[in-house]
Amino acid sequence: MSFFDEFIVRPILNLLMAIYSLIPDFGVSVIIFTIIVRLLLWPLIKKQLHQAKAMRKMQPELVKIKRQYAKNPQMRNLAMVELYKKHNVSAFGSIGVMIIQLPILIAMYRVVQIFVSSRADLGKYVYDFMKNLPVANNLVNNPDQFNQNFLGIIDLTQYAVSKNGIVIGLVILAAVAAYLQYLTSKQLSPQSDSNRKLRDILAEAGDGKEADQAEVNAIMTRKMMKFMPVMMFFVIVYLPAALALYLTTASAVGYLQNYIIFKQDSKEMQEIADKKSSQKSKASTKIDKRVKKATEARVTRIKAKD
Repeated sequence: MSFFDEFIVRPILNLLMAIYSLIPDFGVSVIIFTIIVRLLLWPLIKKQLHQAKAMRKMQPELVKIKRQYAKNPQMRNLAMVELYKKHNVSAFGSIGVMIIQLPILIAMYRVVQIFVSSRADLGKYVYDFMKNLPVANNLVNNPDQFNQNFLGIIDLTQYAVSKNGIVIGLVILAAVAAYLQYLTSKQLSPQSDSNRKLRDILAEAGDGKEADQAEVNAIMTRKMMKFMPVMMFFVIVYLPAALALYLTTASAVGYLQNYIIFKQDSKEMQEIADKKSSQKSKASTKIDKRVKKATEARVTRIKAKD
């Protein structure tokens, strides 16, 4: 067994097997497994979202820097680097979640392949202590008794598009996954007031005007935000339905996580603002009292002289 199979595929398969032993429905097991993984990734996801929010907040300052140093690219780049430092934004801040999710996705594909076409090899992958569970033990000894359906409706070993034809339900599942991916990308993408297109910038560059790299990046991000879900759809329709269900659930849970974290952050920021406002109000009251006392003392001295 390879290193990848031993330390990534095997733990994932056994976690799925443990869930399946409690709820003998492979589709439900995949959904619960996906939710568990997304919850374990919560700290990294929160860090990624903080980076995304910081990028949004930086947009007005980036525009200001671009205008201020329009004719001095070197100073503009230095000012932008300082701005990134000020907001504690890293160019690689959002890669952590992707790096972790990629091997999980690859391992999930391997796990699904084992359940679909190599079920007789389950005994090699299932831990010995897991075989004490009746359902897991029965599945290892009787692989054909595996419930590969989701709620008794969708066969999760099927493909949306194959030589046997098209399964409409799985095509719809792929479309839902792609749409959820689009919504998630939209949540994380920096907001921009510019509606200019790439061809406009290229035309200006052809006339000798230097292209604004930040604006080019924003345009490319918007294009990728539309292109990636389409590509994701065409990839999913050629994957086993179990993986399509995993990706759909991951996108749905991810969108919900983003919404919760953004909402929590907004509430925390409001509380901080209210606290600062209260502190300022108290400080202002203290200053007013001091001024009042000083004024009264001055008036008393003037009256005493009279």
